[in-house]
Amino acid sequence: MAQAASFLGARLTPAGEAPRRRAFAGSLGSVTVTAVPEGGHYTLVTVVTDQPGESELDKLAKHFLGTVHLLAEPEHVLRGDY
Repeated sequence: MAQAASFLGARLTPAGEAPRRRAFAGSLGSVTVTAVPEGGHYTLVTVVTDQPGESELDKLAKHFLGTVHLLAEPEHVLRGDY
């Protein structure tokens, strides 16, 4: 959740907060990040936007997920045009 606040909070305004959920909104739309335990030591991170297709907000959300993946697996290579 700290990563969501840091990454998305720099671009969007915080719009809601719960123990395992953060919401952000701005001129691009709104995005919600949820993190829940997924058995063992895994965590399932879900990002939902209110924009369809390949919007700027969707690209931002995908970039955030890639950044979180890098934290968990430093050898992961970010691909895509963000």
